[in-house]
Amino acid sequence: MRQILYVSFYIFLVSSCAMTSVAPKKINGVSFVASRDSINDLHVKPVLNVNANYAAIMPFGFIRDLEHPEIIFNTQRQWFGETRAGATQYIEELKKNHIKVMVKPQIWVSRGEFTGFIKMNTEAEWQQLEQTYTHFILEYAAMAQEAKAELFCIGTELENFVAHRPEFWNDLISKIKTVYKGKLTYAANWNEYTKTPFWDQMDYIGIDAYFPVSELKTPTLEDCKAGWEKHKSEIKTYSSTFQKPILFTEFGYRSVDFSGKAPWKSDRDMGDVNMEAQINTTQALFELFWHEDWFAGGFIWKWFHDHKRVGGMGNSQFTPQNKPVEVLLKESYARF
Repeated sequence: MRQILYVSFYIFLVSSCAMTSVAPKKINGVSFVASRDSINDLHVKPVLNVNANYAAIMPFGFIRDLEHPEIIFNTQRQWFGETRAGATQYIEELKKNHIKVMVKPQIWVSRGEFTGFIKMNTEAEWQQLEQTYTHFILEYAAMAQEAKAELFCIGTELENFVAHRPEFWNDLISKIKTVYKGKLTYAANWNEYTKTPFWDQMDYIGIDAYFPVSELKTPTLEDCKAGWEKHKSEIKTYSSTFQKPILFTEFGYRSVDFSGKAPWKSDRDMGDVNMEAQINTTQALFELFWHEDWFAGGFIWKWFHDHKRVGGMGNSQFTPQNKPVEVLLKESYARF
């Protein structure tokens, strides 16, 4: 009789666990901005305090203008965090605190011009760009492998480059895979991802999720959720088509009027601080995506190392630091 009761209890316990199974942990990330300085535990603690389990580390290469084929990178003229040595040091400090890492090398065009518009005029220039980009990306793929980074992003918002040179990208991905053995993604702009041709070779469909969701000066939660409906449906369909999870390689909103209208804008002349707008747009995104099984998570844009000196109630930029939305971020990441 005792044996029968034991078996019955075991079956009940297994059944109960199955009914209360916990969803897979999301990638709850911050986009950790490169700075002049090295980092230490004091800089990592605020990342832990918002329950983040991932950080995007972003070394930089620089291009003179949109038609220039040479990328300058890993030089002594750059800030420490933008270089290989700096990115490695950041990763080491984050990993000491059990924070996983996505290495996301990025390009900065002079005067902040949009990288998606990079386009060469001649075949020789395209080939030179391909050569220099290969050197740039393989440098950091090797670093990511050495640092045991869990995820590597092969490019960020390079729409014209991808559209005009698809065979180059196929070849580049093959080269990356000989160097780096972790998971791969690409950070497509919100209006680019459906045109990206190599998702079948990636582990995640990466989207910089600056989708327009509201025309209101202070968008309400319900207005933002309604504004997401069409976008979300298309994203879900795309995930199903490729049988790949969606990763928001960047997401976030400014604490400014009309924050949901054109979320990609970082114009300095948009200076009217609006904390409620930032909270509502951000909350809508969490409520609509974080519980979906086809959604892997994302990296909020953006997080600065010196927490106590950034953000705050007078700040109209993207960072959630020292703003009411930081509490929302902490609570949302804790749930997933």
